[in-house]
Amino acid sequence: MHHHVYGTYNMVLVLFSYLVATVASYTVLDLIGRISTSRGMQRWGWVAFGAVGMGLGVWSMHFVGMLAFSLSTSVAYDLNMVILSVLVVIAAAFVALIIVGQSKLSFPRLLAGGMLLATGISVMHYTGMAAMQIDITYKPFYFALSIVIAIIASNAALWLAFYLNEGKLNKILVKLASSLIMGAAVVGMHYTGMHAAQFQLRAQSDMMTGIMLDQTFLPYLIVIATLFTLGLSIFGIYISNRFSKKDSEFLQNERWYKSLFENNQDGIISVDRDLRIIDHNAAITNLTGLPGSWFRGNSISGLLPFIAEDALEGTQGMVRKSLDGEMQNYSSAIINQSGHRIDLNVINVPVSVNGQIVGSYVIAKDVTEEKAAKEKIQHLAFHDELTGLPNRRWFNRELEQMIERASGRFTVMVMDMDRFKLINDSLGHTYGDLFLQEVSRRIEDCLSGYEMTLSRMGGDEFTLLCDGRYEKEEITGVTERIIETVAVPYRLKENDFYVTVSIGISAYPEDGEDPVQLLKNADTAMYEVKKNGKNGYQFYTRELHAQLQEKIELEGDLRQALAHGQLFLDYQPQADAETNQIIGVEALVRWLHPKKGVLSPGVFIPIAEETGMIYELGTWVLREACRQMKEWHDGGGPLITVSVNLSSQQFHQANLTKYIKDILEETGLESRYLELEITESMMMDPNVSSGILNELSESGIRISLDDFGTGYSSLSYLKLLPIHKLKIDRSFIRDITENVNDKAIVATIISMAKHLNMDVIAEGIETKEQLDILVDNHCSEIQGYYYSKPLSATDMEAMFLSGKVLVPLKSEQV
Repeated sequence: MHHHVYGTYNMVLVLFSYLVATVASYTVLDLIGRISTSRGMQRWGWVAFGAVGMGLGVWSMHFVGMLAFSLSTSVAYDLNMVILSVLVVIAAAFVALIIVGQSKLSFPRLLAGGMLLATGISVMHYTGMAAMQIDITYKPFYFALSIVIAIIASNAALWLAFYLNEGKLNKILVKLASSLIMGAAVVGMHYTGMHAAQFQLRAQSDMMTGIMLDQTFLPYLIVIATLFTLGLSIFGIYISNRFSKKDSEFLQNERWYKSLFENNQDGIISVDRDLRIIDHNAAITNLTGLPGSWFRGNSISGLLPFIAEDALEGTQGMVRKSLDGEMQNYSSAIINQSGHRIDLNVINVPVSVNGQIVGSYVIAKDVTEEKAAKEKIQHLAFHDELTGLPNRRWFNRELEQMIERASGRFTVMVMDMDRFKLINDSLGHTYGDLFLQEVSRRIEDCLSGYEMTLSRMGGDEFTLLCDGRYEKEEITGVTERIIETVAVPYRLKENDFYVTVSIGISAYPEDGEDPVQLLKNADTAMYEVKKNGKNGYQFYTRELHAQLQEKIELEGDLRQALAHGQLFLDYQPQADAETNQIIGVEALVRWLHPKKGVLSPGVFIPIAEETGMIYELGTWVLREACRQMKEWHDGGGPLITVSVNLSSQQFHQANLTKYIKDILEETGLESRYLELEITESMMMDPNVSSGILNELSESGIRISLDDFGTGYSSLSYLKLLPIHKLKIDRSFIRDITENVNDKAIVATIISMAKHLNMDVIAEGIETKEQLDILVDNHCSEIQGYYYSKPLSATDMEAMFLSGKVLVPLKSEQV
């Protein structure tokens, strides 16, 4: 019959057993990290070391726990079984660590490792229990519970170790928490298993066959020894991790550098102090076109034959400086194996080891496209985009430099195209641009063989710099050639257009010692050409300066003329030669200058057009003419028309018809009594002018074509446009009595007008002979001094009120 034996626990040893289990668990979890990052024999060494550490640790916990339990009788232990329990747990730990010691842990591996670890712990425990020389039976529930505790706790511990450890939590804290859980698993399983055991005494002889253990000091000795051993293991692992981390960082940095080196888009060569190439990347082979085998073992001096000749000397010097410890950044260029040039930006970076320069990196970046773009931007900054000629910025810089280095005389020429604005306004900017391109080409052709620089200042203004090697006669010859070439007709929009050029010339230093004065005086000379009929050239003189000053003063005075009521209108009658009756008047503007007296339109109208005052002046003329004619109508005067000249700028302003209709409405004059005189130059583009003229004609306003026969445009507009009257220019009338060509032209104009159902009027009639020729050719509408000079509004009104007819003046009065 067996007798049950009961025991008690030494709680201090129980706590020590938990401490041993926790430290052992921490050691193992620390080892798992080393195992997952190790390879080859090193990994197997860490697995074996971890298995032994874990096995001994868990076994030590178990053995201390066994010794913490004191039975009422002494118990011997079977040494073979004790050793077997140690081997079992070590073997289980070995296999488990192989399974879970992976860099990427899957759930099946985690579960398998946890189950194996729990099995090892359970087998170790119950094998150790079997080593006791006493009969033991187990309560089934607690036995099973101990196994379940081992399984759950082992898996939970591993999950914490491998999944929480991947997060941003403190790894030491995670391992410590896992160790506490894993230690609890081992201890929990042990003491649950102990609780499941029921001890029964054997016969005395059977109980003494094993060895007896001292429960007073042996547990503490095992705890101390185990903790010391595990502590050394943890320290060893810590030191190993530190070295491994440094190795890993070094390896990672090396891989980062290697990736940067090999994948860099810029070409890189590493050279030692003897200029031997020790490494290169793929980009440098692409830049040079040389194979990679060429660079291995070759010297960087072997690249010199491929360096562009203009960059060779500078490149050699920069390489030498980099070996002296100076970082260099410079431009170079190579000739690729394909034969084309590649511009480079090169950086030489010295490599220093322990304070000694051991070599350098040569980093070359392809900047061919970037350099080309910069050169293009630079070119555009100093050249005209339309013509490709140097622009105003370039001209000003070059002129300043010429003045700085001038040792003698040189000249500045300013050219302005006559009538260009009319082409631009009538045909549009597209054809204006084509014209400017053709003009620049023609002028450049004239300069062939001469070292003179043509520039486009903007619009239709060009300049020419002629250095001191050319005498005045040569400059005059070039100028005359330019004038002759520019005058050749231009074919635009299926029509021939005639343009001339006005050229002004100033000389350094007599006409100015700075750029501003030289240009100003050349401009003055050019405007003198325009004033004298255009299509010519003029050297600057002191007399021109005085004229310019006068013009500037007139411009300032003209701005005040309207505000101070200095403008007035004269009216020149238009007569029927058969009845001598007045059939209309032409309004002619005059300026009563406070100092210079009465000035004719030829003096101030060009100034008004240049300054933009023509709009304000033209509006005043039109309003005043309409107002005066309405007043004469209301006062009983004849119901005749008033003719008003319309400038080109007025003709092309926006909403012209509304602008004129507003003036008619304001003054009360009926539209049929207003006749607008326009010139042929306004008709260059019928697509533009027809719309404007049709609107005016539909409003009842009459259109008269002034100075007919002096323009160069096509006659086709006569059939396309609503023109009511042709006005024969005085230049054909002047010599009509002597020149048969003039007589023929006048007869043709009159005949053409009659056939086109247009009225025709001749101006500038001064003699009876001229009148007779016109009447014989069926032109009876006459304007000129033969009948009357322009009259003031007062004299005109007196004539109306008297009812007098026009009496031709005597020839001696004309």
